[in-house]
Amino acid sequence: MRYIHEQQGWPTFTWDSAAILPALARVRHKQGMLLGQMRSLGFDLQAEASLGILTSDVVRSSAIEGAQLDERDVRSSIARRLGLPRGGVRPPRRDVEGIVEVMLDATLRAEQPISAERLCGWHAALFPVGYSGTRPIAVGTWRPPEAGPMQVVSGPIGRERVHFEAPAADRVPGEMERFIAWCNASPTVDPVLRSAIAHLWFVTVHPFEDGNGRLARALADLMLARADGCHERFYSMSTRIDAERKDYYRVLERTQRSDLDVTPWLTWFLGCLERAIDQAHALTAQVLRKAAVWRSLEGGPPINERQRLVVNRLLDGFEGGLTSSKYAKLAKCSSDTALRDIHDLVARGVLMRTAAGGRSTSYRLVD
Repeated sequence: MRYIHEQQGWPTFTWDSAAILPALARVRHKQGMLLGQMRSLGFDLQAEASLGILTSDVVRSSAIEGAQLDERDVRSSIARRLGLPRGGVRPPRRDVEGIVEVMLDATLRAEQPISAERLCGWHAALFPVGYSGTRPIAVGTWRPPEAGPMQVVSGPIGRERVHFEAPAADRVPGEMERFIAWCNASPTVDPVLRSAIAHLWFVTVHPFEDGNGRLARALADLMLARADGCHERFYSMSTRIDAERKDYYRVLERTQRSDLDVTPWLTWFLGCLERAIDQAHALTAQVLRKAAVWRSLEGGPPINERQRLVVNRLLDGFEGGLTSSKYAKLAKCSSDTALRDIHDLVARGVLMRTAAGGRSTSYRLVD
């Protein structure tokens, strides 16, 4: 079986409209419901929700490619760039700043035309020192012929299995010129379907030596932002793809080894997107919980900055129970100060003591 990019008529994709229209209708309905719900929260809560989604999107999109980013660094970088509080004082690493820059450019400037310069700028931001791990790569330019065939392989040396081979490097400039023209043309299909097609098309051409998966997902987010008609992100496709990584690679490989009928890919993409939107409702509940906690503290004596820092960490998700030693480490204070702060938060009804006592004494947020 030839690869999809070798088929006669490439890249004129086809699909079974009757098979995908019900799923597309559900997704569009849920998008509208979620956006309406988020817009009713008010600006501050919208910003908090969007910050959480963008953070998850960046961290999970990188995780799919095996790059592990510190969530606090990512959150701090996004918050600082958006002018939001809690931007943090620790300067993020250059690789964190790069992927954050790409994702924000894709979503905040979604309506801007896509160009070779813009895509190459994204790639340069991903690899600021010109290396992918320990391997030097061509940065900010299409994949060069001397890089050799671009293959996706698995298995031990000598028994490798080739899952996919991208178009030869000398085809890439022409392929990308055609892709960019399609991205900027007046849409003839639903924007959500354009997001799915753009993802598949870009990752199939594989125009760069590395980082193609992350850039494909950034392009998909750009198209989804156009579909939503807003810059804020209230659901994370990358988070769902990371959770369904095996299925993602399986359907991608099957599609790239098939003819130009991409119905299976569109069906999977729409299902994954629907699950991402469903998952976003849990984030809404978390944001509302944060708002309720801070409202409960209004009117009383102000809490100190140490307490504010720790409560925010608990609200963002904290592994295990909070002990006085953990509090002291987070707030950079003495154990006695930590215990006084904790007892104050218990008295205010923000924290409660867990069942364990003695040296195992710990606390959690009141439900």
